[in-house]
Amino acid sequence: MKFHGVLTKMTTENKDQVQYYLSTDSHVLNLNQLMNKSISITFEGYECLSCGKEKKIFRQGHCYECFYEQPSVADWVMKPELSKAHLGIEDRNLAYEEKAQLQPHIVYLALSSNVKVGVTRKTQIPTRWIDQGANKAIPFVEVPNRYLAGITEVALKDHVSDKTSWQKMLKNNVADEDLIKVKHELRQFLPEETQQYYVQEDDVLELNYPVENYPLKVGSLNLDKENFYEGVLKGVKGQYLIFEDGKVFNVRSYEGYKVSLEIA
Repeated sequence: MKFHGVLTKMTTENKDQVQYYLSTDSHVLNLNQLMNKSISITFEGYECLSCGKEKKIFRQGHCYECFYEQPSVADWVMKPELSKAHLGIEDRNLAYEEKAQLQPHIVYLALSSNVKVGVTRKTQIPTRWIDQGANKAIPFVEVPNRYLAGITEVALKDHVSDKTSWQKMLKNNVADEDLIKVKHELRQFLPEETQQYYVQEDDVLELNYPVENYPLKVGSLNLDKENFYEGVLKGVKGQYLIFEDGKVFNVRSYEGYKVSLEIA
């Protein structure tokens, strides 16, 4: 079977085992059903997810021009503390920014390689945790806008990491930390503005990924250097495909890349 399409991040469903779906031009593939099958990936070109032009992808699925113009990839997305919509101040498009920023956000603790702190819109739970390959996660504070989430994350970054080691995550080399204990210990470091939003409930969500074998070593597939790759699928975790030879492919990193997929 052969499929063509422009890569976008995989969509997911949290069931007994996380379900992964990859969209192509003609089908939506359930990757859980493709375990132990040989999959070939051929790079065929680019298509900007914003303007639709066949221009080289710069970052996050966008060409250079769109990356510096579109509000969906402005600096406040990666750095929530830069959000200004709550002040009525426009960055690139105030209407877009008000819709995205002025809604409930969760600051959370997740265990993917080590305990890390992160921010997401409330509507993106548990999707955000799945995309990061978290084995466990727990809400820390729930605030009414993105700015408050951002300053909380900044305060906590002095005491806990905000990064995931993707190599450890994909090898499942994860310390079994007690997220409830860590959450309680970190409460003292909340900014004054967000102390009232502390989540009292200690509800830890555990996630189960479709991985048959975790690799001992991992090497990343780079479509800009390797136009063709073929391997046997052994798992999916985060936004990564894991192959039998230890090669991993970060689908989200290659949004906007046109590929053909052949499944044997």
